[in-house]
Amino acid sequence: MKLALGPLLYYWSSEDTLAFYEAAAKWPVDIVYLGETVCSRRHLLRLQDWLDLADRLEAAGKEVVLSTLSLIESESDLKTLRKITGNGRFKIEANDYGAVRLCVQAGTAFIAGPTLNVYNPETLAILAESGAQRWLPPVEMNHAMLKAMSVPDGMVTEVFAYGRLPLAYSARCFTARHYNLQKDDCQFRCLDHPDGLTLNTREGETFLTMNGIQTQSAHVYTLAHRLAELTDAGAGVLRLSPQSRHMDQVVGHYRAALDGEKAARVGMALQDLMPGAPCDGYWLGRAGQDYVPGQAT
Repeated sequence: MKLALGPLLYYWSSEDTLAFYEAAAKWPVDIVYLGETVCSRRHLLRLQDWLDLADRLEAAGKEVVLSTLSLIESESDLKTLRKITGNGRFKIEANDYGAVRLCVQAGTAFIAGPTLNVYNPETLAILAESGAQRWLPPVEMNHAMLKAMSVPDGMVTEVFAYGRLPLAYSARCFTARHYNLQKDDCQFRCLDHPDGLTLNTREGETFLTMNGIQTQSAHVYTLAHRLAELTDAGAGVLRLSPQSRHMDQVVGHYRAALDGEKAARVGMALQDLMPGAPCDGYWLGRAGQDYVPGQAT
């Protein structure tokens, strides 16, 4: 089973982003996803910067994939999307069906991202026929549903296995709204929240995380203690979503679990590295914020 470093969902300074991927080149991950998937206003790194990073990571022995925006809102977004899908070198993670169409037209191999919302084998078969080599189930798909999914021969299943869950996207920017700012004059406040802005209930309990136009879980999804179930469901790649601190240790713990360290022990160690409480409820078909360590394997 391979490890993948998912696309960066947050907005960091260019210095922090470049330093992160320079360090990631030495981590025991097999696949690295690069690019902006959340908000087109986040452009401290331009497409050429991502391509330069891709060159360096490929030279370090990583499989590099360029990820596309999940919500295309303007002609400039579409122009950038055409450049990404037509890069002629790196695979694409298609996060909307417009990206799928452009990949087909360009003859570019692609990965079907989680925001394509694939819930049935018929849709998955169409994507495979269109050139998809891997697919990511929607983050709320549970173990039983994934195990029952008929996956075309040769297609690899990649499961979101660590990080705050990306739950929804909106044309509105919730971080800007929090600061009473317009979306077009957001002053790039996402830079102040490298792991998102946590939203609490009136009772003071963490509920959601605001990340610009993206809504995430407040809890951190982790499946490190469920490797046997992941194998049983046919997972070939585990995706770890970047966070601002301790990501090297997170990767190390997952690699240790894949190499035979007791999964329950790894699951416990990860909790000290998370920006929020752990959860695995979706995998169990329960409320998403639930966490059941007692069933660890």
